[in-house]
Amino acid sequence: MQETLKVGISGVRGVVGASMTPRAAASFARAFGAFVGRGPVIVGRDTRPSGRMLERAVVAGLLSVGCRPRLAGIAPTPSLLMAVAAEGARGGIAITASHNPAEWNALKFIDRDGLFLSPARTEELLDLYHQGDFPPVGEGELQRETPIEGVVDRHFRRVLSYVDAAKIRARRFRVAADLCNGVGALHTESFLREGLGCEVVAVHAAPTGLFEREPEPVPRNLGALSRAVIEHRCDIGFAQDPDGDRLAIVDERGRPIGEDFTLAFAVRQVLAAHERGPVVINLSTSRTVEETARAAGCPVTRTKIGEIHVAGAMARSGAAVGGESNGGVIVPAVHPCRDSYVAMALALELLVATGRRVSELRAEFPGYAVAREKIPLSATDSAAALRRLRRRYADRRPLLLDGVFVDFGDGWALARRSNTEPVLRIEAEARAPEAAAARLAEFRAAALES
Repeated sequence: MQETLKVGISGVRGVVGASMTPRAAASFARAFGAFVGRGPVIVGRDTRPSGRMLERAVVAGLLSVGCRPRLAGIAPTPSLLMAVAAEGARGGIAITASHNPAEWNALKFIDRDGLFLSPARTEELLDLYHQGDFPPVGEGELQRETPIEGVVDRHFRRVLSYVDAAKIRARRFRVAADLCNGVGALHTESFLREGLGCEVVAVHAAPTGLFEREPEPVPRNLGALSRAVIEHRCDIGFAQDPDGDRLAIVDERGRPIGEDFTLAFAVRQVLAAHERGPVVINLSTSRTVEETARAAGCPVTRTKIGEIHVAGAMARSGAAVGGESNGGVIVPAVHPCRDSYVAMALALELLVATGRRVSELRAEFPGYAVAREKIPLSATDSAAALRRLRRRYADRRPLLLDGVFVDFGDGWALARRSNTEPVLRIEAEARAPEAAAARLAEFRAAALES
């Protein structure tokens, strides 16, 4: 079952009990500890039942090479990233498989600057891991693991100080929140209620890690949230993934508006109320976001898929806001990482600033539709599919920055191997949902033709 272990810029992911085992977790933690050097390393996790087991293995691996693990417990991934930078730690390890199915878990490696390892740093870590050159320390050099307090509170204070929290509290929004039985089930209700003055209707709110819906916050998985919005007459619905870095939005009529609009709302509000500046998005992000930024007179850069690619480009360009098409909003003034909490706060601040309902705001944005599909394929079969697409669309000079991206003038199509799952992701955009679906079907057929 070793083939289920995926190693790349998103960390090390595998099926628990198959490739993701305590032995594997301890080995990678040893390599990471040797890589970052002796000193404090912050460790946190989501609510998956395997998290505690892997946490113990990670702690053992770190201790064995002289590091001092600092345990944050169950905490949102953006909270952990901020904590590494704020505490001056040598690095951090987030134990979470994010949106992956329940049988998966993962280690995500955080550098001392509070960002995930860059591609170059990841290669260095993997070289060290494969060399196995991380000798254990002696008895007298072993450190002790210690808890670290206030990681989530510091994160929330930073978000609340960025937006006009007083105006949001005065509005007294009624919010339905689908917490996916993840970290949000411990932290999100208090953030919305105490921090932003919202009345909260919670869905999937037991912090068990036994997901009552599929963990990816895409429209097909948000039926319970939509029903809660309608039944309780909520102003808005929010859906998180298990580790709290992605957000999807449901309007007041119970309709999912699509993850691209999470980012579009944030871009509009940041550029209008906080800071004008460059915007960075990934290749698969809707042109809705791009046109929103350009309407504000701000330049847009597109990058490869992956949070670290977007964050790196944002740092180089001095971007005001950016993110990914999966509902990942990045505001460097808070912290240069995907953060569902800053996304929630900005969405509510936008509703206050405009006096609009969610459906009315959605209608004001440029009209594009995106269709997305995941096709289970091995790495070998995915590579063959991408070669077929390059040949099929050679006359359109496809962009090969990340997979195969083809510009059709009125939209685009993209196929690429996932960074996080053994699948080929195919996405297409057009002016109407039917056209996007047809383009997706055309791209899929070309990729899979024998």
